[in-house]
Amino acid sequence: MNNFPKLHNATWPGLVGKGPDSEPVIPFDSLLKMTAAAEVNGVKFDGIDVGLLEPHFDLNNPDEAKKLADKVSKYNLNVGSLVAPIWAGSAMGTADQRKTFVEMVRKSCEFGQKLKDLGVRHYGVVRIDSAAGVHDWSKDPVGNTKQIAETFREACDVAAGFGEKLAAEGEICWGAMHSWKHMVELLEMVDRPNIGFQADMSHTFLYTMGYNAPEHRILPADADLKNRETIKAALKTVTDALRPWTIDFHVAQNDGSVFGSGSHDKTGRHCQATDPNGLLDIAHDAGYWLRDENGQLTKAFQHICWDGCMFPNAVMEKQQTWNDILAAMVKVREAHGWKG
Repeated sequence: MNNFPKLHNATWPGLVGKGPDSEPVIPFDSLLKMTAAAEVNGVKFDGIDVGLLEPHFDLNNPDEAKKLADKVSKYNLNVGSLVAPIWAGSAMGTADQRKTFVEMVRKSCEFGQKLKDLGVRHYGVVRIDSAAGVHDWSKDPVGNTKQIAETFREACDVAAGFGEKLAAEGEICWGAMHSWKHMVELLEMVDRPNIGFQADMSHTFLYTMGYNAPEHRILPADADLKNRETIKAALKTVTDALRPWTIDFHVAQNDGSVFGSGSHDKTGRHCQATDPNGLLDIAHDAGYWLRDENGQLTKAFQHICWDGCMFPNAVMEKQQTWNDILAAMVKVREAHGWKG
């Protein structure tokens, strides 16, 4: 049986799109319990990826990492990638906002180092985005991209001091990251060895459709989205461009539409793993990211994670949801895994 990549669940879907203007936040402990309880033919999740966001986490609490380590150890889980809460600042904002952005990256890397020292984190990256909207970015695309790149370079230098890599998530709601071509341009401009791309199968599928960047769309507006060959060709174009940068990977499903809830801007809709309207063949299409252009495994990351943001709480609080997710993850590993 393949035991790599390790299979992780994400805990930030309990936070993203939730809150006072939406549904209540799902407690971290509830998400952890359901993750640990999921099982498919004797296979369980190996770990979790976590968003270091309040109210799940308080990065100003020096005991927070130890509390997390104790919780995951109790369930025989590990921690992988971390989401830095950089939205208190902005990579494209004022000097103070950019300083705050870098400081939140520093705090996240420090937190990750503590988890390593506590023996519960052996792989994974720190995830960032520009924390800037597409509309604001479009007022000065050249100048704003340069400023974002400069902030990212500062963040990379800080992360390097902790031995961390930063992964920029390609999502259509983040300025300078909202199309596949803009994403490549930004990564090349940052020019640091410890930055890469975090691919999410739902968000990156929206890249092919040109949401927020119609000039970079790959699928024509009248494309038949039921035609798998059409979708496969579009996915190949995106993955050929971004796979060399990819250091973190989210398995997900998408139906070709955008969605936002709470205060989160619209981005690629995360569908349930069993959604009949999903346009992706999850196990097959994950291979575009996990294998190179010659079909060989890249082994570029030791774990993969499921991302399912902005599901209703009624869905997320059902144990069967997590069993279905794990089943999809297992199929990905069976198709593209390896023995470590």
